[in-house]
Amino acid sequence: MKDKQTFLMKGSFALLLFVILGYMVKFYPDTLVGFDQPIQTAVRGDLPNYLTILFLAITHLIDIPVIITWVVIAAFIFYRKRWKIESFFMLGNLALAGLLIVTFKNIYQRPRPAILHLVEEKGFSFPSGHSLAVTLMVGTLIIILSQRIKNPVWRKIVQIVLGLYLVSVLVSRVYLGVHYPSDVLASLCVGLGVLFIEFPFYDKLRFQWRFKGKQK
Repeated sequence: MKDKQTFLMKGSFALLLFVILGYMVKFYPDTLVGFDQPIQTAVRGDLPNYLTILFLAITHLIDIPVIITWVVIAAFIFYRKRWKIESFFMLGNLALAGLLIVTFKNIYQRPRPAILHLVEEKGFSFPSGHSLAVTLMVGTLIIILSQRIKNPVWRKIVQIVLGLYLVSVLVSRVYLGVHYPSDVLASLCVGLGVLFIEFPFYDKLRFQWRFKGKQK
């Protein structure tokens, strides 16, 4: 119960940060200029060609058709291995990510940055859909694999690789000019908040299903 309360408290704090950012975006957007501009300048630099190619490749791995494909494949593999709750966890968070992205973008309706875009994007800026999706889906994968990989060295390697990919997507959205840093930060807060709140319930159900023989 103590651990559950800790996760819920962390999740609530992350979501509170998102609410604060959302309030500022909606009603006092100028207050975020001092936060966004220095980070944009530092991340984008002189837009070297090799970084542009790298970040374009990284960000395209989380485009809607791509993320749906690899999440469905992963969920199918998990289900075949009789990791049923893990499979449902992946698919459920994929659907939730889509719902949250559409809902929040239409609530806040923040225009995209008025700077050079290195990739074509439509719609509103806040929060970053790519960043929210990658936080939720890669975060879900980190949780699942951290519980399933027994070798501590391989478990740590997988966590680091997935964590680096998550961070690289967040940075890429700012570098490519299609999001403010505050868009990305808000998405990270939502994704982490959801995962923290979900985890104790998912972990309890996973234990119950394994105890009853419903899955491995």
